[in-house]
Amino acid sequence: MKAGDYRYFDTRFAAMAHRGGYLSEADRPRENTRYAFTRAVERGYRYLETDAHTSSDGVLFSFHDDTLDRVTDATGVPERLPWSELRTVRVAGIDPIPTFDELLETLPDARFNIDLKVASAIEPLVRALDAHRAHDRVCVGSFSSARIRAFRALTGGRVATAAGPIGVAWQAYVPFGRRIARSPGVVLQIPARAWHDRVPVVTPGLIRTAHAAGRAVHVWTVNERSEMERLIEAGVDGLVSDRIEVLAAVLAEWGLWEGN
Repeated sequence: MKAGDYRYFDTRFAAMAHRGGYLSEADRPRENTRYAFTRAVERGYRYLETDAHTSSDGVLFSFHDDTLDRVTDATGVPERLPWSELRTVRVAGIDPIPTFDELLETLPDARFNIDLKVASAIEPLVRALDAHRAHDRVCVGSFSSARIRAFRALTGGRVATAAGPIGVAWQAYVPFGRRIARSPGVVLQIPARAWHDRVPVVTPGLIRTAHAAGRAVHVWTVNERSEMERLIEAGVDGLVSDRIEVLAAVLAEWGLWEGN
């Protein structure tokens, strides 16, 4: 399978709102909420990046961190709490944590780039995609190779997935080119640099190799205008950003913005 085999990639350039674009204006604390995602969609974004967690009783929800402490009025590990408690938690003291059912229902035209943060989210995500017939609306990745393999086994190629963890610069050259072609992942979702920004990961050679294998290249998390422009010129297929106003403006200047 190649990226072009999935409707998810039917865009000239994938502009993705990271956690709903949480560095935008005064909305910063309200990341990964229905409010944040709705605002991003209203600004013309079709692709939304988020993360999948589950409650102790199996409810699938959108949240980034391993604990509730940083962005909510609660503390602790969300996977240890039932949904009856998590539903009372407020992000930035304002917004409830959204379930994936809620996001898929209320944002029917949005596409989601989903990071499987925990193994317990795999089967609930598969069930949610089946229930909403949303297989074409998502691309799923994970920093865990085991998690993404398990997800692929349950979905049988119906859902676009990202290649597994790729390490750093030495894997971006010819030996890795062969691994790209063999990987069931149809998109590389990678940082521009690794090892504290010292080692380039996204190189012209990697982009050429990925494209020759029918893979797309998406880069995260890019917030500076100059870096956005450099990567666009290099030929990447999508960018994930917290600063969605900046990304939209840059893409408009390059004739790649497809939003309103």
